[in-house]
Amino acid sequence: MSAALMHGSIAPAQPLPWSRMWHNSQALVVSVALHSAVVAFLVLGWSMEQSLPEPVPSTLKTRLVMLPAEPVMAPPAPEPLPVVTPAPVVEARPEVVKPKVDPQIQARKLEQAALARKRVEEQKQAQVEQQKAAQQRAEQVEVQRQQAVAEQARVAAADNARRAQQAAAAADVRQYLPISKQAPDYPQRALDKGIQGDCTVEYSVTPQGKVDNPKVVGNCHPAFIRPSLVAAATFRYQPRMVDGQAVTVPGVRNTFHYKIQ
Repeated sequence: MSAALMHGSIAPAQPLPWSRMWHNSQALVVSVALHSAVVAFLVLGWSMEQSLPEPVPSTLKTRLVMLPAEPVMAPPAPEPLPVVTPAPVVEARPEVVKPKVDPQIQARKLEQAALARKRVEEQKQAQVEQQKAAQQRAEQVEVQRQQAVAEQARVAAADNARRAQQAAAAADVRQYLPISKQAPDYPQRALDKGIQGDCTVEYSVTPQGKVDNPKVVGNCHPAFIRPSLVAAATFRYQPRMVDGQAVTVPGVRNTFHYKIQ
């Protein structure tokens, strides 16, 4: 250290070559001595470590102690955020510019609209009339069907009555028999109009064999009523005999058939 101080206090001068070699050799000697000392210290420490007895391992005992858990504080509720109501957005609507309408074009459009409405009304009226006509035709067909059914029923009833009368007459042939029957005259009015039909007359046969209280029963055309009654009044029968005495026979029927040949 003194050498360093001296070196620092001496004014710089150019050293001699032999002094520089001397200093270098001193430094080399010191360095070798230091290294030798370090090596000797390491060797000595290693030999001492080998000669020491093996240490006895120590035992460390631990004990687990449970501490009470600290209460967990609930996190504070978050403060509600203020509701910010957005300001209404008013859209700017472009100004609508109404186009100018030509009065003639407007009048023509109105006229066309009126014609279209009139045409629609006419179509509706035509449909209503067609529906009414179809309904009337259906009603007429239904009436004709009912008339046909009634006519069939009437013809069947007349046929049944005639058969019953014929059966009764056949069963009572020994009691009374027709002696004379005159056919009625065909009415000219019905003949001109081509009217045909049947007419049944009911009456009683007196003990004298005459017809009493003739009357029309069932359906009969008005044109055939009078000639049927006139013809029935001219009928003559053989009287019915009961215990040797002639008696009245009620409910005798005769059907006149008016047909154009």
